[in-house]
Amino acid sequence: MTHADYLITLHVPPSLEEAVVDCLLSFESAQGFSSFAVNAHHHSNHGSSLSELVSGRQRKISFQMYVEKNDIGAVLNQLKTDFSGAGLHYWVTPVIEQGAI
Repeated sequence: MTHADYLITLHVPPSLEEAVVDCLLSFESAQGFSSFAVNAHHHSNHGSSLSELVSGRQRKISFQMYVEKNDIGAVLNQLKTDFSGAGLHYWVTPVIEQGAI
């Protein structure tokens, strides 16, 4: 099975939400994206506030963006350029099916 579309998921510190929105909006080839608040749970405490250490979760903004296979590199390279060392976490997964009902 070959996949034409992929889903890039990002977890971003809330302080970078607007900057990431601006970055993602710059990709004309993208099919749009979604964002929502999430609680990230991870054994690493890097960047956690005292309240996050106590609660065992970090507040993040999650972005999900559909991209074509050929555009993955461009999106990730731009994010790496703009947000190097900023604590963004990402993963890329193939989209098996999508549509509107």
